[in-house]
Amino acid sequence: MPVLQADEQLQSILDRLVAMSERDYYDPYKLFQWPDSLPENQYWMSPELMSVHGTKVAESFTEEQMWAISKWESVNFYSLNVDGIRELITEIIARIHTKDFAVSSEYFHHMIGEENEHMWFFATFCLKYGGKVYPDKGVRLEMRSEGEAAHFLVFARLLLFEEIVDFFNKRMGDDERLHPTIRQVNAIHHQDESRHVAFGRQIVSLLHRQLREKLGAEELAELELYLKRYLRKSVDGLVNPHAFRDAGIPDPYRVRNEVLADPAFHELERKMLKRSMNFLVSEGIFTDDVLPRS
Repeated sequence: MPVLQADEQLQSILDRLVAMSERDYYDPYKLFQWPDSLPENQYWMSPELMSVHGTKVAESFTEEQMWAISKWESVNFYSLNVDGIRELITEIIARIHTKDFAVSSEYFHHMIGEENEHMWFFATFCLKYGGKVYPDKGVRLEMRSEGEAAHFLVFARLLLFEEIVDFFNKRMGDDERLHPTIRQVNAIHHQDESRHVAFGRQIVSLLHRQLREKLGAEELAELELYLKRYLRKSVDGLVNPHAFRDAGIPDPYRVRNEVLADPAFHELERKMLKRSMNFLVSEGIFTDDVLPRS
């Protein structure tokens, strides 16, 4: 029996998402007009979304230093997108046109195409305006689960990645303080991700309901802990010492540690994860909304 079964509700959702993808299709290679450079004397990221916003360590930074940090934190953010999208595409390709995911394969084609284009414009931004794509140097979380539990963890990770990213995209796409190119990159990604998140929530909820019928409390708790560790890694990855170094900030690792320990960053974390946590707890996937500390 397929892992993902074609009930009437799921089929209706998939048909609607395919239609929306076809209706909203755009050619990013023609859509974006990349200026040769972006101004250095303004923010490249909404100040309230910067990791250092409201922290004690930021009190000693000049406005010029904050502009520089915003530039390199934006490059780090888009680099994280490149890495996350690479994983997403790999995992979707591994499942497309398999027996377990035959019902969703048509939509998978649209996801793969859209995500490939997202990776292109995020990487283009990083390379054109930062000269690099930051590598992901975080600890890789190995999945020990197999079968349906592994499928669940893959789609849950992808959903959580997309929801964190969309928290930033939605706000920066509407922020008139930012350069039009930055707003456009974020607004276009938010438009597509709203569909991907809708699909992700459906499949994650369905797969976890199926697992609850087969797994004991201890195994379900292990899945919850794994996802919480993934969220911790994802949030902490937004505070990159290499971004502080490139911004000319002395002792970047000390600054990173101070930011991660600061209540202001914990408040940003709470805001960015609020939607995801509410969903996970309401669906019975998480028993609470408390993450392990770094």
